Amino acid sequence: MKNCALLLVDVQNDFCPGGSLAVTQGDAVIAPLNRLISFFTEHQHPVFASRDWHPQNTTHFASSGGSWPEHCVQGTRGAAFHPQLSVTKEVQVLSKGQGEREDAYSAFDARDDGGELLGQRLEKEGVTHLYIGGLATDYCVKATVLDALKAGLAVTVIEDAIAAVEVQKGDGARAMEEMQRAGANFTRSQDIGTPP
Repeated sequence: MKNCALLLVDVQNDFCPGGSLAVTQGDAVIAPLNRLISFFTEHQHPVFASRDWHPQNTTHFASSGGSWPEHCVQGTRGAAFHPQLSVTKEVQVLSKGQGEREDAYSAFDARDDGGELLGQRLEKEGVTHLYIGGLATDYCVKATVLDALKAGLAVTVIEDAIAAVEVQKGDGARAMEEMQRAGANFTRSQDIGTPP
């Protein structure tokens, strides 16, 4: 597990049960991700977390002609990481979708507080292999995985730490097939072992 990092995609209240754009059993990703946060931190591998961080008025929302109900508005409870997610001080948070005309599904559109993109941060840290989990399989996880592969990174998707929106039945399975065809590997959280 040399030069690897963990990326948590959008594990926010609005995407979990009770949220405005809830993924069925979206909170089931939290326990495996928490185990991995501990594992990666303990072995001094970087951990990143992306979050949707939309303004109140954005073309991303149906109220302004977009596709989605209002969700993850900056500073609201819905935009906060799920309270059970272990976002420790070691986790580097990046925000996306901050512009009024910005959809930003991929975490590669996310920036840190200094304005650096995720790709720039990964390059600085020397990351060549990204482990990815979070929400949702068929949108932000898929977009992130495909962008990571385009950037030349090795990608492993943690299949027990993702969940799909399923706007259309089967969207999650189709997304997984698309990621696999593009070159992503899949594993389960318990199979990620101690680095040599």
